[in-house]
Amino acid sequence: MELRHLRYFVAVAEERNFTRAAARLHIAQPPLSRQMQQLEEILGVALIEKGSRPLRLTEAGEFFLAHARPLLDQVRDLKAMTQRVGKLERTLSIGFVASTLYGELPDIVHRFCERHPEVDVTLHEMTTVQQLKALKEGRIDVGFGRLNSEDPSIRRILLREERLVVALPPGHRLAKGEGGLRLTDLIHETLLVYPKAPRPSFADQVLAMFSVGNVTPGPVTEVRELQISMGLVAAGQGISIVPESVQAMHHRNVVYRKLDDKHAFSPILFSMRHRDRSPELDNLLAAVYSIYDALGIAHVKESL
Repeated sequence: MELRHLRYFVAVAEERNFTRAAARLHIAQPPLSRQMQQLEEILGVALIEKGSRPLRLTEAGEFFLAHARPLLDQVRDLKAMTQRVGKLERTLSIGFVASTLYGELPDIVHRFCERHPEVDVTLHEMTTVQQLKALKEGRIDVGFGRLNSEDPSIRRILLREERLVVALPPGHRLAKGEGGLRLTDLIHETLLVYPKAPRPSFADQVLAMFSVGNVTPGPVTEVRELQISMGLVAAGQGISIVPESVQAMHHRNVVYRKLDDKHAFSPILFSMRHRDRSPELDNLLAAVYSIYDALGIAHVKESL
């Protein structure tokens, strides 16, 4: 049994169709069918139910799929890490969600570059979901995101929990007042959430917060990105819930008030390939903690 057998089988199992799987693998369908027959002969068991439409896996096929995916992930990790070790020029590609750019991320990257000028750093804005895909494909080395995932090929380190605030136009009835707001104060307001796609996203995190608090939000409008949400708030088209670091995005027609609900926080997660222990990642994590220490930001240190 060879790695191509695993790769071909996973494609067939995920697509549930030989034609789509062949297109995904950039091969013709007859050779793919022969490879699947060969794999079943090697294993001595049927992996695919004969004649099933749509394609269904046997119990043995489901078992094989569950173990084939992690093996392929390990191979991709090994390839990416070996390529990095073999490079004479050190590189670090960082994915980040837009809101982290208004927080400590610029200081973190600046400190890392000061301490390690030999490393060529590139930054790429992408959602957390896009980061996970880019990590597995080797397009980035680390991601700063806000959504957790259950992907076993990705390791996540919780850096901190960031408080959420409400963005409002200055003339709004809730714009002035002492103390913070509660979710119950927002139930009659048009709520702007972002990003619209891909999902799940920070939008789902905000909506889940209402659900956990047993509060039903007012009309919900999905917009493409953070900047559009802030522009619509400034235009008086609704309110938005954002991480407190977004307050650094100074806008004369937007004011912020903190949310006092006990679960009104958003995590910042440091994501990497599960077995990646490169010195660049270790040094970047050290830069994160040094910035947090200097600013007095509560966090728990975790090593690679």
